Amino acid sequence: VLISEEFEDFMPRYLGFIRGVVDSEDLPLNVSRETLQQSKVLRVMSKKLTRKAIAMLRKMAEDCEEDEDDEESESEENETKECKYDEFYKEFGKSLKLGVIEDTTNKKKLAKLLRYETSKSEGKLIGLQEYVENMPEKQESIYYITGETKESVIDSPFIERLTRKGIEVVYMVDALDEYVINAIPEFDGIRLVSVTKEGLEVAQSEASKEKEKALKEEFKDFGEWLNKKLGSKVSKVEVSNRLAQSPCVLVTSKYGWSANMERIMKAQTLGNAEAQPWMKAQKILEINPKHPLIKELKTRSEDTDEEGLQQSVDLLFETAMLTSGFPVSDPKEFAMNIHKVIAKTLNVDSLEVELEAEEPLEAETEEEEEEEEEEEEEEEEEAVEKTKDEL
Repeated sequence: VLISEEFEDFMPRYLGFIRGVVDSEDLPLNVSRETLQQSKVLRVMSKKLTRKAIAMLRKMAEDCEEDEDDEESESEENETKECKYDEFYKEFGKSLKLGVIEDTTNKKKLAKLLRYETSKSEGKLIGLQEYVENMPEKQESIYYITGETKESVIDSPFIERLTRKGIEVVYMVDALDEYVINAIPEFDGIRLVSVTKEGLEVAQSEASKEKEKALKEEFKDFGEWLNKKLGSKVSKVEVSNRLAQSPCVLVTSKYGWSANMERIMKAQTLGNAEAQPWMKAQKILEINPKHPLIKELKTRSEDTDEEGLQQSVDLLFETAMLTSGFPVSDPKEFAMNIHKVIAKTLNVDSLEVELEAEEPLEAETEEEEEEEEEEEEEEEEEAVEKTKDEL
């Protein structure tokens, strides 16, 4: 019998939640435990146990899908039972994601076990395989968005046009998802595309492409003017193909960190986000040429270069920072700009506060200090005499 508290090489770390007994007739007995731990038999057993565990989870997931199909076919049953795999995934989903990151051999099998909410799943968890099966014929990629919470990604400006076109978007709101995407850039030969990064391609007709090309040419000079106003805050300004109702949004470079990944790296207790400056998000401002604010700002930029436009540009940029998942770079300046807009709305001429003169705290005089010292000495003498009387 081989007894040990841990078998690090026997079962992978991400399957640490599995408990069981292994019966084998192939283990050599007349050797020391140190030799046995390096046995080839144990390595073979480890691979087989890992495959067996993944197959068991896959079977559980398939049974769950079959149960859901049966429930849909039986119209008499009004109550839907939560399948066992969904309950399992809520408890150990992070372990499976860790397996995708660490186990390069089995990551494709584990990727099929992952479950996410999407823009069309109505709160239910679905797998990437089901997403692919529901894809329209013209859709060539799996679109996903990462964020801090489900509420923030649902209302995100990044998915406005995609949802209007009926394209399903996967919600990835777990910190591990950023690392999972790096481990599986594609699923069954289909690329996973982040909607928060540059270069987003959406299937559209030739007429729509020509119209978009004309808009880019029309707003080219305005983009250069806007880039000059913002300076080093952004790397460039482009016309967006992902916005519908929002005036602008900040996207990141294709191969750098997303806004969510940058937030995760800054939150690391022992990490140092400044250690990899080349990975920090390069901000690209994408503008919505159909939005009234952008149209008016373009018109005014052609007529005059008044100082008020700079405040409007700064406000647009800071609000885009917030809606895109970035923290505001200068909260005080942002608050002052908001206060100015409120003052203009309320017809307040000046934000200066008329303050009354404050009374300074006067230092204690020498006489007061001497009186305090005398009082302390008297108290000490009284305490000593009292002690003597007691003795």
